[in-house]
Amino acid sequence: MKFLLRRLLHAGFLLAGVSVMSFLLLQLAPGDFFADMQLNPQISPQTIAALRGQFGLDRPIAVRYLRWLQSAARGDFGYSFAYNSPVAPLLGTRARNTAILAGVSTAIAWLLALVLGVWGAARAGHWDDRLCTGVMALSLALPDVLVALVLLLVAVRTRAFPVGGMVSTGFNDLTPVHKVMDICLHMALPVFALVFALAPTLVRHVRATVVDALSAPCVRAARAHGIAPVRLMLHHVLPLAANPLISLFGVSLATLLSVSLLVEVIMAWPGLGPFFLEAILARDVYIVIGTVLFSTLFLVAGNLIADGLLFAADPRIRRK
Repeated sequence: MKFLLRRLLHAGFLLAGVSVMSFLLLQLAPGDFFADMQLNPQISPQTIAALRGQFGLDRPIAVRYLRWLQSAARGDFGYSFAYNSPVAPLLGTRARNTAILAGVSTAIAWLLALVLGVWGAARAGHWDDRLCTGVMALSLALPDVLVALVLLLVAVRTRAFPVGGMVSTGFNDLTPVHKVMDICLHMALPVFALVFALAPTLVRHVRATVVDALSAPCVRAARAHGIAPVRLMLHHVLPLAANPLISLFGVSLATLLSVSLLVEVIMAWPGLGPFFLEAILARDVYIVIGTVLFSTLFLVAGNLIADGLLFAADPRIRRK
């Protein structure tokens, strides 16, 4: 349990450090949400000063951070200037949408990676493995932005998939089955773009890890005893390759999250990506800080899940 407690402590320090750095960088940046109002002659300087005082922007940085911590402790995470409401409810819905998109994409990408990676390792050196390796290398060379834009263009031209949003007009009038189908159709292109961005890297890592496991002395000994290939792979090779792949799971979430924010902006998925970009352009400081923290929380949660799997899979870690 000390291993998991250390990981939880590290996660807490990481979230605290991210909150401090985000707050300092954004507060020290020139201008604020009310800076553009100074260009409007119809708004008096006294009105702008009153608004800045109302939201506490005229106070020292340390005081503002302490007030934000108090707000975070209440579950509000600050107050949005643009929406005139607490940040947490605004982020909650968008974070849920991002989590759905990232969760589905991660599951599909890892399923493909395990199937293709294990198959490629078993067929190492054959022409079909070389073909698969070449396709993965070509996929890695394509920019994620280009893939998302091409998918968007195909959807607009063919009208085979809905473009933008998470649901269609009149979604509330649909039956439960049709609601699920409607959400799946809206998710199809963003999920494809994310899987295309993540799967090639995972396939290469899974293949390399399984190839190394196949050459281990214990696996050679098991093969010499005449164990069937399928049983050898399931009971000897994959358990041996589990540790590095579980560690890779936590790292893959960071890659997926960064690509996810970009894909959401391009394809107008109502997640954290468009909301984050809108907040940056408007200099809505507390929404930016909240979005960064929620993104960090997703990454921390993924790494904690990977640590929990390592704890369950490797008895050596449980002795620490």
